[in-house]
Amino acid sequence: MTDKTFKAGDTVKWDHSQGTTTGKVVRKLTRETHIKGHKVAASEDHPEYLVESDKTGARAAHTPEELRKA
Repeated sequence: MTDKTFKAGDTVKWDHSQGTTTGKVVRKLTRETHIKGHKVAASEDHPEYLVESDKTGARAAHTPEELRKA
């Protein structure tokens, strides 16, 4: 498990094909869920974070390794 932990409301940034995006953590995901028809295989041992883009408002799940504090 990673030591990178975030909490709801944290401002984070992540890289993607068009550059870097900033957003806020909505919540920590610790069980399998679906977002926009995509399966998110989160678990207690391998959590992911639901984040919302500041620019577009779009929500997506990201692993802790993909995120960093903004």
